[in-house]
Amino acid sequence: MAITKAERLANVHAEALELFDICEEAGREERMNALADRRFYSISGAQWEGNFLEQFENRPRLEVNKVHRGVMRIINEYRNNRISVEYVPKDGTDADDLAETCNGLYRADEEDSNAEEAQDNAFEEAAGGGFGAWRLKTEYEDEYDEEGSDQQRIRFEPIYDADSCVYFDLNSKRQDKSDAMYCFVLTPMTPQAYKAEYDEDPSSWNKSVHMIEFDWMSPDVVYVAEYYKVEITKQTIHIYRSPDGVTEERYSDEDLEDEETLMIIQATGLTKIGEKKIKKRRVHKYILSGSRVLEDAGYIAGPNIPIIPVYGKRWYVDNRERFMGAVRLSKDAQRLKNMQLNRLAEVSAMSPIRTPIFTPEQVAGHENTWAEMNVKNFPFMLVNPMTQADGSELPSGPLGYTEPPDVPAPLAALLQLTEQDMQDLLGASDTAEEIQPNVSGRAIELIQTRLDQNNFIYMSNMAKAVKRCGEIWLGMAREVYVEEGRRMKAVAASGEMSTVQLAQPTIDPETTRTVYANDLSRAKFDTVVTVGPTSESRRAATVKSLVGMLQFATDPDTQTVLTSMAMMNMEGEGLKDTRNYFRKKLVRMGAVEPTEEEMQEMQAELEAQGQQPDANEELLLAEAEKSRSTAMLNAARVQETAAKTAKTMAEIDNADKSIALKAIEQFTGPAGPMNPASGS
Repeated sequence: MAITKAERLANVHAEALELFDICEEAGREERMNALADRRFYSISGAQWEGNFLEQFENRPRLEVNKVHRGVMRIINEYRNNRISVEYVPKDGTDADDLAETCNGLYRADEEDSNAEEAQDNAFEEAAGGGFGAWRLKTEYEDEYDEEGSDQQRIRFEPIYDADSCVYFDLNSKRQDKSDAMYCFVLTPMTPQAYKAEYDEDPSSWNKSVHMIEFDWMSPDVVYVAEYYKVEITKQTIHIYRSPDGVTEERYSDEDLEDEETLMIIQATGLTKIGEKKIKKRRVHKYILSGSRVLEDAGYIAGPNIPIIPVYGKRWYVDNRERFMGAVRLSKDAQRLKNMQLNRLAEVSAMSPIRTPIFTPEQVAGHENTWAEMNVKNFPFMLVNPMTQADGSELPSGPLGYTEPPDVPAPLAALLQLTEQDMQDLLGASDTAEEIQPNVSGRAIELIQTRLDQNNFIYMSNMAKAVKRCGEIWLGMAREVYVEEGRRMKAVAASGEMSTVQLAQPTIDPETTRTVYANDLSRAKFDTVVTVGPTSESRRAATVKSLVGMLQFATDPDTQTVLTSMAMMNMEGEGLKDTRNYFRKKLVRMGAVEPTEEEMQEMQAELEAQGQQPDANEELLLAEAEKSRSTAMLNAARVQETAAKTAKTMAEIDNADKSIALKAIEQFTGPAGPMNPASGS
């Protein structure tokens, strides 16, 4: 007997509770340490949390936060060397047009959804506590417009407090969690927002990793869990070959259950030549409260869990995942330094100056003057003379002085040792950061390289996360960016924007078959990442290198090329027209490959002036003419195909037109792209 939907969702909720308890219990200690580390360097007063707070109650609790500076050095190093994604063909050949399209669309999605915020937050949490994360999701381009299109975009979103809110499958051992079969993401909501969203009394998902007991005030929140579950099914792919033996078509079991598909196979004379067993991977998403499944969101776009983890340092010990950031090992040294400084502050506050000691009769009548001595800075002070029993006067000086306590010698030595220990642990030597006079540029580069080595592991782990992000994005894009004729923004590596038209039908000049340019449904590439300075920094470095090469160039043409390239890479206000001028100059010299529009402009200028092109211009115009001839040939073949189609349609009965039309489409090209998948 089949179970009802309510029973199925109840089973899902019970399964999720059990799996989450296993994940939470196994990693609670590591997650609590990561949370404490992030609080230690980022929240004022957090360095005294725990037992130290009790020991120093009613005493000064000063902080000289050296750890914060060390963490910020790592964060700034990353922000100055962004990590970018690039798609390359799996066979190792040069990137084709489809790969470049994917690169441009990925950068456009990053820019439009402010991906830097999500990635910067994840990296900062990983550098401080050891673990961070961000997510990818799909949403409509304008979800508030009722009459708007149903086209979707892929967005980058931050996940805050990932060390206490993101839980992956315990059986997943890979750092990017690509082998995880489930994942939980906890999202906080206010009780009011929960009631408005789900129209019921709040029921929070259990979250035990927190340290709010040391805060003066914490907001009242309810946690909702996103539960991602990977489902793998087996399918049989049936392979058919066309009568001419040139093309092959593949159909799944579901396809063969469709009557129209069977009619097309029969009408076109396709012959089955084999079968292939494959696995299909989909991700099911649920929204859970503490008591029930709030929403069954169905299958999301792409075959991967869209959560990207980032680690600071990570390893497995005793079959348990361990991680930490730059704070963990320096906490004891920082606490010790704070304690020593507090001791010095107490010593200094006890008795800052030597205080004279008098008898009461010596200061009688002068008490206020001596009390205000340090405030009003009197030019002289008075005391009463002391007399003996026989009436003679005694010297009227003070009987003695109170001495301020001395700083213990071990304390002074320990302060120096603690400072050196913190520099060793954080890798933040002040002397290495100073630029000494009369030091060569090569020496400075070596010093910077030495400093960078301390941060390399964080950059390397972030690169692994960005690579995984690129893989997840491509899997989602294959199902989301597939509308025929859809125009989308693309961003080049230099930051220039362009327009891409998806799934644009064209004629293959070799096979005369209809193919789809920019068809992301067939985009299967390897993902590589590059770590380097920002685009602006790279341009500045390029200009510096080009200017440096000018002193070695003797050929006038070479000097012109170097100067023009330097001007093209200059950054500044109002330089756009100047950069365009020098680009045109390089194009005419043949130093830069022109675009099709630039070749057409050159030909139009020459025709208007009635001039004969030089050798470089002749070559460029020849390329333009070749491209135009190819386009005209494609157009002629399209017209020829259309004419043959019309003639064939006129010769067959109306009852068979539908079958024949689909058969013609089968011979002339693959089916159009699929509809976009549901959003996550």
